[in-house]
Amino acid sequence: MNVLILGSGGRECAFAWKLAQSKHLGKLFIAPGNAGTAKIGENLNLNINNFDAVKQEVLSRKIDMVLVGPEDPLVHGIHDFFLTDKDLKEIPVIGPQRYAAQLEGSKEFAKEFMYRHQIPTAKYQSFTKDNLQEGFEFLETLKAPYVLKADGLAAGKGVLILNELEEAKNELKEMLEHQKFGDASAKVVIEEFLDGIEMSSFVLTNGEDYVVLPNAKDYKRIGEGDTGLNTGGMGAISPVPFADEVFLKKVEDRVIKPTVEGLQKDGIPYIGFIFIGLIKVNNEPYVIEYNVRMGDPETEVVLPRIKSDFLELLLATYFKKLNQYKLELDVRSATTVMLVSGGYPEAYEKGKEINGLDMVEDSILFHAGTTLENGKVVTSGGRVLAVTSYGDNFKSALKKSYQNIEKIHFEKMNFRSDLGFDL
Repeated sequence: MNVLILGSGGRECAFAWKLAQSKHLGKLFIAPGNAGTAKIGENLNLNINNFDAVKQEVLSRKIDMVLVGPEDPLVHGIHDFFLTDKDLKEIPVIGPQRYAAQLEGSKEFAKEFMYRHQIPTAKYQSFTKDNLQEGFEFLETLKAPYVLKADGLAAGKGVLILNELEEAKNELKEMLEHQKFGDASAKVVIEEFLDGIEMSSFVLTNGEDYVVLPNAKDYKRIGEGDTGLNTGGMGAISPVPFADEVFLKKVEDRVIKPTVEGLQKDGIPYIGFIFIGLIKVNNEPYVIEYNVRMGDPETEVVLPRIKSDFLELLLATYFKKLNQYKLELDVRSATTVMLVSGGYPEAYEKGKEINGLDMVEDSILFHAGTTLENGKVVTSGGRVLAVTSYGDNFKSALKKSYQNIEKIHFEKMNFRSDLGFDL
């Protein structure tokens, strides 16, 4: 089978690495890909939100399956585009249709879905600039800290957690009246703050049956001890040490099953991943958010722990054979540490040559923001490389990642040296 992966980050590099191990794989294409995916398959210079250009490549390369990495093309309806095109409609697309993608594309849609299906989550209300005053009044009913979420997609940066009421009111006004996050904050969801420890659960579903993938915990803040600005993710650990069998049973019974059943009850077709952002509060799971694709950098620890043929798993999902699928997992822990550009998540420079990649032993390198220039690997993004390792526990796996990081160098390279500090 010829497979096309859409996307260019560490998640897509991990997808490519895992698919390349499948006995069913013919040719592998990644659009647009990066320097790491170029070694695994063939990169295609393609704007993945230009669906006509995607169609052209799919037909000319005889693609048999499309795996969508990021949320953007899903929210813009790439799956629907395939289903309504006579030349494409028989080609499997892994990733939900546009209506279902609102679970990530609209915070309000997701919250209404959770309330409708009694899925535990923080209480909330949503506001636009037309009822800004009511937003101020709702904030006054809550205790600090205050959680403000842009309703639409804001590249992982549309969530603010603020300790002062006046600051929260000012930021709400900035978001709604001055479009702090562009169109994404034309509507803002205000939530009560839940105090606990976060983790993520991952499900692959055809809308009827599902398999639960390895869980993970990622680290969003740029600074040691979870301080500073939010990033796309500075590293991840799988499995999550504090998620014991009892807690995971609660997650499946109270969150995963009602989510998949809710899709059926609402008549929402769904083929693909559901990423459930959870918080553990007094040993009870609450849903913070849904994403309609795999996480990044969580994919870089989840996929290495799947022993099963990944392409077989995707085919079983698409052709509704998940109910008879047995997922095989690696019992070892996996950790990944992100190497990022100096200045990230604010302004940073690109084009820095990366040295030492060939010195890495016993870790897997997943490229995120890299490109090839005159045969050399250089930085092209904020998050540059994910260094993933296995271990008997997360501490030994992290030790291996950090040992290999010492061999890698690019100008102003930054990473967090304290992952797992809260476990």
